[in-house]
Amino acid sequence: MSAFASDPDLNEVRDAAGHGTEVDVAVHLHDGTIRLSILWTQEIMLNADDADQVAQALQRAAEQTRRITATRGPDRSTST
Repeated sequence: MSAFASDPDLNEVRDAAGHGTEVDVAVHLHDGTIRLSILWTQEIMLNADDADQVAQALQRAAEQTRRITATRGPDRSTST
């Protein structure tokens, strides 16, 4: 079982160049860190709509991280 929760709204985001590259934004449910993954390559070319979706997913992840870390108090450890 993974400690990361991926953003389900990014399922359709693909490389605009047609290489099949995908992007994933996930929150670590234990420590609140955010993982941004570019799958199958080292870079991804996004069209404007997909770039907006990735930005929105990162914003959602940041809000979720704030909720997770707010319950932990001042300790800002990011160990996994």
